Amino acid sequence: MAAFDVVVIGGGPGGYAAAIRCAQKKASVALVEKADMGGTCLNTGCIPSKALLASVHFLTLARHASLMGLELGEVKANWGKMQSRKDAIVMGFRKGVTGLLQANGVKVYEGRGIVGPGGKVKIAGIGGSEEIMAKKVILATGSVPIEIGSFPFDGRTIISSTEALSLDAIPASMVIIGGGIIGCEMACVYAAVGCKVTIVEALDSLLPNEDAWVGALMTKELKKIGIDSMAGQKVTGVAVAGGGAKVSLASGTVLDAEKVLVAVGRRAVCDKETIEGLGLKLSGPAIAVNEKLETSAPDVYAIGDAVGTTYLAHGAFMEAEVAAANACGEDERMGPYYLVPRAVYTFPEVASVGRSEKKCAEMGIETYVGKANFRTNGRSVAHNEGIGEVRVIRNAADDEIMGVTMVGATVTEMIAAARALIGSKEKITEVCFPHPTVSEVLKEAWEDAFGISLHVPPRK
Repeated sequence: MAAFDVVVIGGGPGGYAAAIRCAQKKASVALVEKADMGGTCLNTGCIPSKALLASVHFLTLARHASLMGLELGEVKANWGKMQSRKDAIVMGFRKGVTGLLQANGVKVYEGRGIVGPGGKVKIAGIGGSEEIMAKKVILATGSVPIEIGSFPFDGRTIISSTEALSLDAIPASMVIIGGGIIGCEMACVYAAVGCKVTIVEALDSLLPNEDAWVGALMTKELKKIGIDSMAGQKVTGVAVAGGGAKVSLASGTVLDAEKVLVAVGRRAVCDKETIEGLGLKLSGPAIAVNEKLETSAPDVYAIGDAVGTTYLAHGAFMEAEVAAANACGEDERMGPYYLVPRAVYTFPEVASVGRSEKKCAEMGIETYVGKANFRTNGRSVAHNEGIGEVRVIRNAADDEIMGVTMVGATVTEMIAAARALIGSKEKITEVCFPHPTVSEVLKEAWEDAFGISLHVPPRK
């Protein structure tokens, strides 16, 4: 029976990152993956959705070429080619991840990994099963879309984000239940290619985890690209009939749609046999862990969506670093999760890090919020991307920067720089931003948080 220092269950962002990091620390490592390498993010999440968003972003720019002084012929979507491009990108990265694991000496097993006491791991594959031994185990078993019991997925009319990324044809209409990240991103994809899209969100605004101004701004901007948003509306039922569906709301409104995308979030998953075999403590459906990412079972760690912390690939990467270090005999702990950036790749984009205005108010922290708009930024206007703003939240008591929220083009690329501001009391006047760049909007909001902006009019 083969034996390893570390066995990782799951080959998603957290799993493959943990496996490679352990191998770099000279541990003998095996990784067990039951489906496609790369997990949800690479195969049915981050990467395919961004590939489609990139295609429709290019399509939108081309359609508005006249605003840039250019004259183009008719521009239209070729859905089949968009799908082929997306699939090729996914396949390329999938092969790349497998190659990286092999290059680092990680032994890859295909099959369902079931962990029992004493470090025994059973691998149930297509050709049968085998067992290996592990001194330490890292569980990175991921998540699945949340299903609503009264109208479960049928994979044809009522679909999850997995099916939404690979539809054979563009539907004439789609109702999206859930106005969070997945719902808003998929709305942008389908609206751009001619589908009539309506988002229904049960809470008071779109992107409800962000401050209310973000949802209000996004509702307005999504409307411009043909997306209707209905916030504060609860879906009471979905009736499938005649090649489509009728979506009933608590208000009495009934919406007709060819497809219904249920995008109300994801839930952590882990094999029932593993949970029972190890006696794992759970937190809801998620595996309970401490700040060292240790589970209740000795020598077993858990990371990523399986622990239900961020449901973000980059959050899983951070947890992989900590779990890998600890599995290899080091002593690392997770930092505060509010420092993990949030990113939404809509039109316009949304990005935030740190604590929101709402969270600061709940904590009883008096704040001053600096604001700056993209419409006054030279490069943004030159690119015809003047929609949105940046807000920097300052603790009024001690000048500490508490959080940054951005809505606008390319803000997902800037949020990592904004992360460096959180907890800072650095003098903004000593930091030089190149001109003209979009990043200057961050500088203006940062300065405005202290009332010293050169280009934001003083507030009375």
